[in-house]
Amino acid sequence: MQDPKMLNYIEEVLKNMPTDWLKLTTHRLDIYDESLAKTQFIDQFEALYKAQNSDTSALSELPTAFDYIRLGHPLSSILEWGIAHVHDLKPEQVIAFSSQTMPVLAVLRKNLFDHKNTQILYTGDLPPAFDFEALEHVYGYNFELKQVKNADDIPDFRGSTIFISQDDKMGGADLSPAIDFYVSVQPPLGSIILVNSEESESYISEIQHVRRRETIAMTPADSFSALQQLVGKSPSMGVKTDTVKNKASVVQSVQEITATKSKVLLGSCGLSVQYAIMMGLIDDAKEKHPGKNIKIIVPPNCYGGTNDQARRVVAAVENVDILDLPVDRDNDMVQSTDQVLDQVAQLDAVPYIIAEIPTNPRVEVPDLEKLKAVLSKTRQTPTGEKAIDPVFILDQTFCPNIQFLSKEGVFSSIRSISYVSGSKFPSGGKCTAGYCVANEKAEDLMPTIEKHFKLCDNEATDLQVEILAERLPSMNKRIADAYINTREFVNFIKKELPEAKINFVPDEVVEQGFTPSVFSLDLPTKGDTDEEREAYKRALNQKLIDMMISEIPNESKHCVSYGQLKGCYWTIPATSTQGTTKEEDKDYIARVSVSPNLDLEHHKRVFSDFVEQL
Repeated sequence: MQDPKMLNYIEEVLKNMPTDWLKLTTHRLDIYDESLAKTQFIDQFEALYKAQNSDTSALSELPTAFDYIRLGHPLSSILEWGIAHVHDLKPEQVIAFSSQTMPVLAVLRKNLFDHKNTQILYTGDLPPAFDFEALEHVYGYNFELKQVKNADDIPDFRGSTIFISQDDKMGGADLSPAIDFYVSVQPPLGSIILVNSEESESYISEIQHVRRRETIAMTPADSFSALQQLVGKSPSMGVKTDTVKNKASVVQSVQEITATKSKVLLGSCGLSVQYAIMMGLIDDAKEKHPGKNIKIIVPPNCYGGTNDQARRVVAAVENVDILDLPVDRDNDMVQSTDQVLDQVAQLDAVPYIIAEIPTNPRVEVPDLEKLKAVLSKTRQTPTGEKAIDPVFILDQTFCPNIQFLSKEGVFSSIRSISYVSGSKFPSGGKCTAGYCVANEKAEDLMPTIEKHFKLCDNEATDLQVEILAERLPSMNKRIADAYINTREFVNFIKKELPEAKINFVPDEVVEQGFTPSVFSLDLPTKGDTDEEREAYKRALNQKLIDMMISEIPNESKHCVSYGQLKGCYWTIPATSTQGTTKEEDKDYIARVSVSPNLDLEHHKRVFSDFVEQL
């Protein structure tokens, strides 16, 4: 039921909210506790509501809801809180997606593992994004699909009942007790899933995890529009210019930057791009190599989202397995690739390799000519037949300016697809949207990948495309300027603290065109045992970060991102980007991301002060 007091309060919050709630892709990690994601924000927001305090200063002090807006943010959390109030649910029972289809896929995934039946009910026509044949054939999901007249027309069923509605006003839902999951589709904003029974509460974390890894939360701009609709106002957020023109501009920029001619696919974030690539390639393998096993080859210590998502795909899809590709520390990517592709050939399987160049967080670049040679090598199966050649899936978020896939590029002879997270250099931290392209050898794979973008409804929003259209033309210049600052900072640290180990690109790699603006810092340590030395180093890492952020609060930030327009960003990969990586593969080092616009001299002075205290 409608609660005028609650709706009036939300209306005041929308008037007074901090501007960062709409504009940031990453929030303050100094007021973020991952174990209390969303709940801590909601608890304190509820306290403000009870006190009827909607002052900007009070809202600004609320703890960060999620560390990255892909996962959720203040506005999506308030939207979920408001809708939960309307239906007398707990806030965690309401989850807002940018995608119209992924809430349904999340429940299907959970029921696949639980061996539980699912019926999907809908009224009218289904949203065009739903491709139920692919959900069965490629994803392996099982369900019964039925059209009904309304939410009361629900047949008895042993299992989970998902009801899809496209006719709701924002916040409206006819929650029959027979419905376990109510999905309110709200084009073009996305969808909202209501977990409608106590028996289904065990699904909440699984649904959240799908939103975390395979798609995104409803964006801040769209959540703002949804909240305006909830309180009875007309949405004021909108795309300022022509979406068709914006998309054409983005496609042109990406093709110029990458020197490719393939279709450019734009996703809601880097991980939604990666998910479409993986599911598209699995779809392609099932069609072209029926019955053969598929091997996803991935570094065990790469970015945690990549690692986690790959392993989640493997867990859910039959005949797909993970093979580790050790690339960092004492391991060589070339040797590891050679060995693992030999292994896949002996299994007569389909190899898909995901790799980051440079590696994260140690910023290492393999010998590209040698890597090309091992990727191109003709291998044989045990029966003497030619082994299936690999598809190389390159995450080049750290070097989006390198033309790996051009006609003259190093990987031109290998089926290759590259993708980039848009929250980094493409948008300068203004949005999460990412993109992918293929070289000539892999262009034929793009239609199948696009099919899964559409099925998952994970394409970039109009506003995200607008932001990319504004930012992409200046990207290469920002990359060059940020590298100059980074190189100067690295050289200064080497001089001030020569005992520190710095992971950064050497000169010979820079000559190849690699100019990242991120480095990792392994500070000197002491102690009598390995445990003491590790504990001392970790404490020292944190001390440095705390000093930088407290001394330069307007520029130095706790942040997991990279490629921002200004400032300097600090994190410990083991506790942020490597969150789901196995403990023994984590890196407890400081990762520093430098922008093209910062007071570098101030950062040098603070670092000198830090060294004096050692």
